[in-house]
Amino acid sequence: MRIVKRAKNLDLTPELENFIEEKISSLKKFVQVLKREEEKRTSAEVFVDIEKETLHHKKGKVFKAEAKILLPGRKIMAMARGDDLLGVIVKIKDELQQEIKKYKEKKTDLTRRLRRGY
Repeated sequence: MRIVKRAKNLDLTPELENFIEEKISSLKKFVQVLKREEEKRTSAEVFVDIEKETLHHKKGKVFKAEAKILLPGRKIMAMARGDDLLGVIVKIKDELQQEIKKYKEKKTDLTRRLRRGY
């Protein structure tokens, strides 16, 4: 699984890169399960964009994170906003994990229905 990180209006420090790598790479086990089920042996690509928004009407810092996973036949996206950068990254990971599980369940349900003859 390849993780591409990009930052806008803030510095991408090594500590932040390691945190993103740690959180997003925990999704690797879910993606590998999907890859075993697929006939194609393609590696998943994860694109993570973090930025500090400049909303002049709000006080304090507002962070936004977007993530996109390209899987065979599906593109899974997640987006979160908040005042804590690390918390926003954790929200993104949780949302992606739920979407991957939903995608996996749909694929297994489809094969089960096809085997039953529905």
